[in-house]
Amino acid sequence: MKALVYTGTNSSELRDVEAPVAAGGQSIVDLSFCGICGSDMHAWHGHDERRIPPLVLGHEAVGTALTGPLAGRRVAVNPLMTCNDCPACDSGNHHLCGTRELIGMRYPGAFAEKVMVPDANLTVLADHMSFSEAALAEPAAVAVRAVEIAAGTGATADSRIVILGGGAIGVLVAQVLAARSFARPRIAETNALRRGMLENIGIAGSYDPREETPEDGSVDLVIDCVGMGATRAAASAMARPGGVIVHVGLLDNEPGLDTRRLTLQEIGFFGAYCYRHQDFATALDLLTGGKVTGEGWTEIRPLDDGAQAFIDIDQGRAPPKIILATG
Repeated sequence: MKALVYTGTNSSELRDVEAPVAAGGQSIVDLSFCGICGSDMHAWHGHDERRIPPLVLGHEAVGTALTGPLAGRRVAVNPLMTCNDCPACDSGNHHLCGTRELIGMRYPGAFAEKVMVPDANLTVLADHMSFSEAALAEPAAVAVRAVEIAAGTGATADSRIVILGGGAIGVLVAQVLAARSFARPRIAETNALRRGMLENIGIAGSYDPREETPEDGSVDLVIDCVGMGATRAAASAMARPGGVIVHVGLLDNEPGLDTRRLTLQEIGFFGAYCYRHQDFATALDLLTGGKVTGEGWTEIRPLDDGAQAFIDIDQGRAPPKIILATG
């Protein structure tokens, strides 16, 4: 079968690879679409020791089950694989399982014509839902998790909210906030193409953080969808006393977080990683109901153009989300 293979730092190519074979409790999915995630870019840049080339990346996938209990059905893939038998899994926090894995990390991913996943990781799609919209389910689940954490820390509908990063997760966080009736946030984004898209789709105000920034100590809730030293420093400064920072992005682990200010001003700092099963289901519900959509900020390209898509994202010539048509 055809697959886009990560071959080394800043390098990928289309190859013929062996098709997956399912064992007990596993299904083969004939893939239709798979989105390029920021973590795929992180690996492509050579910054993820867990993703060792040559490897088929990709985990934001949808398609049709070929085998297993849902054979013949249109499905969304939850790429998070866990043991289902530990305190974290038993409490519903599968994303905190000590043996968690994602397809496209140490297992072959979904930038391919087919992928193998556990039967339990498939969800049947509503008949009216397009594959291209359903391909946003996984990143939307990340956004749902981030907003759930924010709401649990006391953020309210009228909170002043700033999102750092206008990539896919930032856009989806803004849409999930809107679906939950939060006030319209502002999004910090350095890429002019993305700022234009954000203004056009109307989900948030945008600004270039190199030219302006919110007043120090003025923001109730900061959601960092970049996760680099500079954004942690910006979040530390703009959060108000008693405010909250939700940290989603994982770009680097460089210094920047002002722990002294966080302590003196009792600013809460919460990590948000991946999602619970319920978050994935909520994301699909939001997409099915049209409350979250890819309209105006996504682009579909053929799998054959996948190598160039990575280059275009790297060089800032791409919208917040490129989805590869794999089938």
